[in-house]
Amino acid sequence: MRTPTKITFEAVNLDQMAAHTGRVAIFVDAEAALSAAADQANTLTQGAVARVAGSAQFAKLPAGKATVVNMPVGMAAEALDIVCLPAGASIAQARAAGASLAKVRSDANMLIVTGDPTHASDIAFGLAMRDYTFVDHKTKADALSGDVTMMCGDADAVSKAAAPKLAIAEGAFMTRDLINEPANVLTTTEFADRLAEMNALGLDVEVLDEEELADLGMRTLLSVGQGSDSPSKVVVMRWDGGTKGDAPLALIGKGVVFDTGGISIKPAAGMEDMTMDMGGAGVVAGVMRSLALRKAKANVVGLVGLVENMPSGNATRPGDVVTSMKGDTVEIINTDAEGRLVLCDVMWYAQERFKPSGMIDLATLTGAIIIGLGHENAGVFSNDDTLCNAFLKAAADEGEGAWRMPLGQAYDDLLKSRIADMKNIGGRPAGSVTAAQFLQRFVKDGMPWIHLDIAGVASVKSETALAPTGATGWGVMALNRLIQDNFES
Repeated sequence: MRTPTKITFEAVNLDQMAAHTGRVAIFVDAEAALSAAADQANTLTQGAVARVAGSAQFAKLPAGKATVVNMPVGMAAEALDIVCLPAGASIAQARAAGASLAKVRSDANMLIVTGDPTHASDIAFGLAMRDYTFVDHKTKADALSGDVTMMCGDADAVSKAAAPKLAIAEGAFMTRDLINEPANVLTTTEFADRLAEMNALGLDVEVLDEEELADLGMRTLLSVGQGSDSPSKVVVMRWDGGTKGDAPLALIGKGVVFDTGGISIKPAAGMEDMTMDMGGAGVVAGVMRSLALRKAKANVVGLVGLVENMPSGNATRPGDVVTSMKGDTVEIINTDAEGRLVLCDVMWYAQERFKPSGMIDLATLTGAIIIGLGHENAGVFSNDDTLCNAFLKAAADEGEGAWRMPLGQAYDDLLKSRIADMKNIGGRPAGSVTAAQFLQRFVKDGMPWIHLDIAGVASVKSETALAPTGATGWGVMALNRLIQDNFES
């Protein structure tokens, strides 16, 4: 898998700015005096920096936006990148500044100069997160190869502060790579194999096959994949970095590597996007990678159900009744409401085996959540205000949109079945809510639980603040922050 751009941190040496032959980046506060680095660049370029910083156009730029001066007079650089960044910039603005530099970066080496160490690690993080391309299946595309060096005050401290952030970026890259992969490459077996490779990072990774899942009674999960030649699997990833014996936080991800809808087949238009229906599992994998890389002092277990939903002579039919691991029976009304069938068995298994302190599931579960929240926010459903509020704060702190949605008995009543314990859908009204209500039936009494419907945020058609078009890696930052702030010893 790809890793974030390597960034080297060094002490400030302004004399190097004149001779650097690649790109040079500096930061300017339009309302303040030029910093030492900006003043040096201004002297070298015979006042060009001051003219840019004093222009009406620069004054209108949002914080973090870069203006490019190509082939600046007085410098050997191919370009001087002047980034608008006020001294009191927020974390989001500092990350936006790094992202702007990622978007203008070329194969030439980049020298970033900031004397102020306050924002340096977040600038580096923003650059690393945005400097991502998925070109694995293009024959004539190459990733950028230029080196990035950041000169800053207290370089050692900044490097130390940046290290865990770059670990989070690597986790997000894994999530993006998984979500962007086509389904003929990322089969259930390939997915499991990639997760198993994380044993090398110190994770304890276990792959359960169909025979083991049948023995455990995971009939709802198996019903989803029974029409496919690709075998269903559950992968368990354990990170035991906290106090020995403490109950772990459980993260559960839906991993439908391709979703045709099964017998309730989807329309052809747009079905190619269903390669991203394993987004929940991709986020769980990315979080677990980040935790291992930064040696998080927490106990966390990630579980993902990997299936493919295909129509065939052996596929589950509308009207079939299947029995979950919990023992409840489910009448399948629509085989395209399959993600909840995967999650409910894995959720029950997680509670039975690991007795977690809390449980969070993630899934590209419903189109209804996109109708309700668009592509700006994930839907958040929870039975526990404390855990939910902690997550919402973490998501807000990391700039990942999340909005709490309701639960209630009236929604749950829509799942009543004439012939089984429940139906797998409750009809078109409040479709994302009834999906959450279905999952809540598999949450044990007293278990703090959050369901995250990420259908609108996992992969998008336009770039976001820290990601290009396509898979965003949404959730890796927020869940890492939640764990860091609330579960680390």
